[in-house]
Amino acid sequence: MKPVSAPAPGASKHTILVATTRERDSRPGTLFNGNRSGTLAFATLTVSVPPKHADGQIELASSPPGNPQTDFVVREAAYIDSEKAFVQTLNARLDEQPRGKRKVLLFIHGYNTNFAEGLYRFAQIVHDSGSSAVPVLFTWASKGSFTDYVYDNNSATIARDDLEHTLHLIAASDADEINIVAHSMGNWATVEAIRQIKISGDMAGANKIGAVVLASPDIDLDVFKSEMKRIGRPRKPFFIIISKDDQALRVSRLIAGGKPRLGADSDVQELASLGAIVIDLTTLKGADALNHAKFAQLASVAPELAHVLQEGIASSAAGMPKSEAAIGGPLASFITLPVRIIAAPARIVAGAQ
Repeated sequence: MKPVSAPAPGASKHTILVATTRERDSRPGTLFNGNRSGTLAFATLTVSVPPKHADGQIELASSPPGNPQTDFVVREAAYIDSEKAFVQTLNARLDEQPRGKRKVLLFIHGYNTNFAEGLYRFAQIVHDSGSSAVPVLFTWASKGSFTDYVYDNNSATIARDDLEHTLHLIAASDADEINIVAHSMGNWATVEAIRQIKISGDMAGANKIGAVVLASPDIDLDVFKSEMKRIGRPRKPFFIIISKDDQALRVSRLIAGGKPRLGADSDVQELASLGAIVIDLTTLKGADALNHAKFAQLASVAPELAHVLQEGIASSAAGMPKSEAAIGGPLASFITLPVRIIAAPARIVAGAQ
């Protein structure tokens, strides 16, 4: 990730703030490695997305540091030396938006993800969604190796306290709303952090939490139910993105002694009863071989999807415009979706709100 300064007409740049439990790495273009630091560190990076970027894809360089005309590349990178400086940097970005619209998008990556992979995936999501929120990446100490599942699981567990602290830092900033997207094993740290906030009773700023998207969550289904009992029915429903053909979660289930994973084997009606809106992407053809990153393919329809999920729940499908269709089956509520989203395709289920 050595910064590239070559001109690239038509490329788009996205500046991402970073909070991490990874160890600093002095090697050029590395910044952070997969070792656990023991202390929370901060950074800011600007990522360039190439002009001919395809939705849902990350155009990686065949050799570092890459060509900004064709590849995702880093333009600028710098450490932030303190929590105070992190919040000040965040506030400076938020102040670019009018009051009432100062939003943060917090992303927590999953298992088998090195620092660069988490950064570029988040840049892709920010770019494809057209989000105007200030992007903050929370990156925990994943080794970025398929064989280090247990290490990664322990790292995600260790990171939950620092993620809780990061949420408090963001809530104490000038942000009006914090929207959260977690992927895979990152969901374990995320739900645990939210649970810890609930247990502590320190709810200052908690009302700033908006949408919580749990994408391909690698969480034991029984553990998730237990967590939700402590959290209680969320003020706003969690969005849970699942896919029953997720091969990575099948491996996780084997490692976990055959226990179902939330992102692959869930009873969607039961999840809806817990206060979740379930987006089932089983019939969507994944861009990755393991069908574990399908959520990233929804980023390009995120504004429409967010509006529909927040505003489009109706008690019946009667009188629905021809440009929309109802999905959800014999549950208490229907969700109406524009044809563009249905073409994804996605099956969406919501319980009574």
